Amino acid sequence: MLLTKAKKFIREMHHELGLNSSEMNSRFKQIENEINESGTYTHTAEELTYGAKIAWRNSNRCIGRFFWDKLEVRDLRHINNEDDFITSINNHIEHATNDGKIIPLISIFSNDLKIYNEQLLRYAGYRNAGDPKSVESTSLAASLGWIKEENDFNILPLMYSVNEEEMKYYEYPQSIIKEISITHDQYPDLEKLGLRWYAVPIISNMDLEIGGLFYHTAPFNGWYMETEIGVRNFTDEYRYNKLKDIAEAFHLDTSKTSTYWRDRALVEFNYAVYHSFKNSGVSIVDHITASKQFQQFEKREHKEGREVTGKWSWLAPPLSPSLTHNYHKGFKDTVKSPNLLYRKKESGCPFHN
Repeated sequence: MLLTKAKKFIREMHHELGLNSSEMNSRFKQIENEINESGTYTHTAEELTYGAKIAWRNSNRCIGRFFWDKLEVRDLRHINNEDDFITSINNHIEHATNDGKIIPLISIFSNDLKIYNEQLLRYAGYRNAGDPKSVESTSLAASLGWIKEENDFNILPLMYSVNEEEMKYYEYPQSIIKEISITHDQYPDLEKLGLRWYAVPIISNMDLEIGGLFYHTAPFNGWYMETEIGVRNFTDEYRYNKLKDIAEAFHLDTSKTSTYWRDRALVEFNYAVYHSFKNSGVSIVDHITASKQFQQFEKREHKEGREVTGKWSWLAPPLSPSLTHNYHKGFKDTVKSPNLLYRKKESGCPFHN
């Protein structure tokens, strides 16, 4: 029941923020009247901001939750036309990128505006080039008239609709997209592979749920953990599948498993990803540091009397997991509210992908 969920959210918010109980009861009445009249209710700006931050704090798959209270929240529910929508999306990319000093950011729109991308920025995928994860999205973009010469690193356009009108695409100005070339200071041949990645992972295919209300268009970002790029995106067989090419660039013997070429290449490549971002002045975190930050998040939450939930398979990093605190723990995968929820295909940690 919507009223029950709304009251639970308001009660928790007032308790955590130490707000006046009489104000809480007054808000209960306002919400009840609104639901009785219209079947729904409207969050205040303060409720929206609080709820979005708590949604990050409750995201079971995210290792970066230590910074949940640093999330910047843009309340853009008033935007109702195409030009302002496009401008606000460009502004999100620019502000979040912040010349490399990435800002955790969420932009919350009304449900009359729809985004059809998994991320605001994602490389296209083709039969013989690009990111295989994006083949379906690339076909959709092509059906809208977006055509590019095939290569590994074409940024997909924004695919969107406004007020139930037909779907359109918008190609971003290149000037607002920061990309990083992946190089290694000891293995110059890596640069010959021409690998690069975009600076900011801005997830755009999840619902923000707060007090029983769902915001379907709420793109958000943190910053990358290096293994998301160095272990998953470039070396998973169903993604770019570049591990052998990378190993050969490092002059490793790939003729047999016992040379440990896969493991050695993976470590050095993640080193390359991390330092390429750092040398470009772009925020990124290594998996050991991220795990230590998550441990601090746990301690802080326990001090506040809150149970930390999580999905172990996503909190244990995909590189040298046994070296981290998270690997040796269990977590309840209980979904709390507010939260960020998957609509269709799951794509990993909301703030890293």
